[in-house]
Amino acid sequence: MSEHPLRLGTRRSKLAMAQSGQVADAVSQVTGRTVELVEITTYGDTSRENLAQIGGTGVFVTALRDALLRGEVDFAVHSLKDLPTAQPDDLALAAVPVREDPRDVLVARDGLTFAELPDGARIGTGSPRRMAQLNAYARSHGMTIETVAIRGNVDTRIGYVRSGELDAVVLAAAGLKRIGRIDEVTDFLSVDTVLPAPGQGALAIECAADNADLVAVLGELDDPFTRVAVTAERSLLAALEAGCSAPVGALADLLADGQIVKEMRLRGVVGTTDGSTLVQLSTTGPVPETHDQAMALGRELAAEMLAKGAAGLMGERAL
Repeated sequence: MSEHPLRLGTRRSKLAMAQSGQVADAVSQVTGRTVELVEITTYGDTSRENLAQIGGTGVFVTALRDALLRGEVDFAVHSLKDLPTAQPDDLALAAVPVREDPRDVLVARDGLTFAELPDGARIGTGSPRRMAQLNAYARSHGMTIETVAIRGNVDTRIGYVRSGELDAVVLAAAGLKRIGRIDEVTDFLSVDTVLPAPGQGALAIECAADNADLVAVLGELDDPFTRVAVTAERSLLAALEAGCSAPVGALADLLADGQIVKEMRLRGVVGTTDGSTLVQLSTTGPVPETHDQAMALGRELAAEMLAKGAAGLMGERAL
């Protein structure tokens, strides 16, 4: 008799279903077991409130975690950037698979790039982090743009551009790749222009901490380099007390010499949403070999950023 199928808890959005489907296939391959998707509605999916208003942190995650703890699903897949920075003791972050492209992208009318947008262009995004950096870039390059707060799924957001309501919207490259719509991108934003959200492009696979067998098999999907990178980014985020409503960007990337990875660079940015003040710093060092080393890297850069004035910007957070 075959073992019962593994139940994978997922949000219902097209993007969540796509990325969970990809993980389900990978888990089936390493376990030889069928994986069935269990759709769960989260508060972040049903609330029409602005994400910055409802706190952002955890709104897409709590219902999935509750289902895990109640034993209704065996494991869950999250977008890593949605996870609160503190990991609960009773849940294991069993795997962080290889990361997709972490960059933000522009979908603009008439195939325009960011630099080609007309004066006064209206750019939609629900993210204060993106607003802060786009506005700062525009200020320093003599551009005039207006950032417009929007919500909704990919169809809704791109719809604002297609209908002529907005000149452009900013989205994550990873999400568009996973749903097969990367060809609609008109500009890939360099991380020198807009640093992504901590953990952007990476997935988190979570299960009950006491299910040692499942933790072990899911662990086969883990990518150690992606894990240390996102651990450093999220440690920076936690130290800046930044939940997803405070505008913090971070990216850790690996610097390779040929095939050999030599060092890791961690970059962080925090700013006011109007882009008038931005604190941006980076640090480069040996690739962390342990969770604690990765955490320390993030904390150290955060401390430098706070000393450079980030502490004064933290009052931006929406309550």
